[in-house]
Amino acid sequence: MFHTNLDPFPENFLWGAASAAYQIEGAWAEDGKGPSIWDTYAQIPGNTFEETNGKVAIDHYHRYKEDVDLMKQMGLKAYRFSVAWSRILPDGEGAVNEAGVAFYEKLVDELLRQGVEPILTLYHWDLPQALQDKYQGWEGRETAEAFERYCRILFERLGKKVTYWVTMNEQNVFTSLGYRWAAHPPGLKDLKRMYAANHIINLANAKAINLFHELVPQGKIGPSFGYGPMYPFSCDPEDVLAAENGEAFNNAWFLDVYCKGEYPKFVYKQLAKVGLAPEVTPEDQALLKQAKPDFLGINYYHGGTAQQNNLQKQSAEKKEFSKVDPYLMQAAAGEFSPEETMFATAENPHLKKTDWGWEIDPVGFRVALRRIQANYDLPIFITENGLGAIDQLTEDKQIHDPYRITYLQEHLVELQKAITDGVELIGYCAWSFTDLLSWLNGYKKRYGFVYVDRDNQSERQLARIPKDSFYWYQEVIRTNGASLTSET
Repeated sequence: MFHTNLDPFPENFLWGAASAAYQIEGAWAEDGKGPSIWDTYAQIPGNTFEETNGKVAIDHYHRYKEDVDLMKQMGLKAYRFSVAWSRILPDGEGAVNEAGVAFYEKLVDELLRQGVEPILTLYHWDLPQALQDKYQGWEGRETAEAFERYCRILFERLGKKVTYWVTMNEQNVFTSLGYRWAAHPPGLKDLKRMYAANHIINLANAKAINLFHELVPQGKIGPSFGYGPMYPFSCDPEDVLAAENGEAFNNAWFLDVYCKGEYPKFVYKQLAKVGLAPEVTPEDQALLKQAKPDFLGINYYHGGTAQQNNLQKQSAEKKEFSKVDPYLMQAAAGEFSPEETMFATAENPHLKKTDWGWEIDPVGFRVALRRIQANYDLPIFITENGLGAIDQLTEDKQIHDPYRITYLQEHLVELQKAITDGVELIGYCAWSFTDLLSWLNGYKKRYGFVYVDRDNQSERQLARIPKDSFYWYQEVIRTNGASLTSET
């Protein structure tokens, strides 16, 4: 669809950027913080890229004022960050660590003082290790109860200052990487346990939403989901059906529960046939139906291309790297998974790729938003979108990243087209504000507008250096997006 004129971004559009506690804070054992599953996992040799960990990260815990000053300089309207659960409750459920609460109170106050809207993510993958040890983490219903108590503390302490809250970040990604591919803690390859844990997380999400609406009626809350639209490899009806199957397993399996309070019948039935469907009690059904998000957070990086999977005759175009791609649900090597018979992911010959092999698909961003709006009819907040790349610091301490500017501009123009199509958007948080610790790629893979001078071996001085993209985004914000189309 071609629009002669694009609608402007809404006047109150929240131009933002994002981060996550484990990836930036450091101070992993300071001021009463307890260990998280990532603190433990990263200490085991071979678990992370070049043995990188979050003990120091980019030291945001001690440098948050410097970072917020840079946000103010950029003109950022919103900043999405996560709270480290074990900084609030060191054992996940016991005594409150007041020093931990105080840190986030100071961060929120500083953001508000500088005119930046705080967007608080309750869970971004760093489960307290004590809950993993005691209840097998998200496999135990007790962990959902502990999450509700943790949320209550934050709602009561910060509910009058923070309007926008995110419950879970990319549930599809952390369950797959943790339970399907053993690439994240708890380091398992067990689909039965993955689907069981996923259900408990859904219950925790619902409990948090219901409690929030009780305690913070003036606020807005919703989950953040890593969405990628599925395309058919060809117009062969079998490929079209494969794409429908991929859409159901990759996306509807999660979003239907968030937005409709029930599992999609097609996927649940296929899982039940092979003994993988989670146990859902009548009380669970009632809880899921009751919880209504105020918006959907969407993290968009890329989609996928599906074709029929004839297991007797594999296609040459089959996308082998999908087996470690967190946004495309495929079976782990050597393990049967029900979706394996229903679709295979394939290379899309029309798309370029990043340094890490992720497809670059700006139009897919618009496709994704249109599908989500049509299926779920909720306001959408873009909670992540960005380019991971290898940035080079010049001799005169500058970072020229035209590739990042091109990536973001192309995606933001498609975002504006989606608004013109009729999609209701609250804001956009680029991933990420600063460079940070990549879960799987250490400090080699950089996303930030602000370069942090450290690498996998040395923390150096952790100097903050705005990249060219920092000043480009500054102008996008200043013009409320008008500069995007004036450049094209």
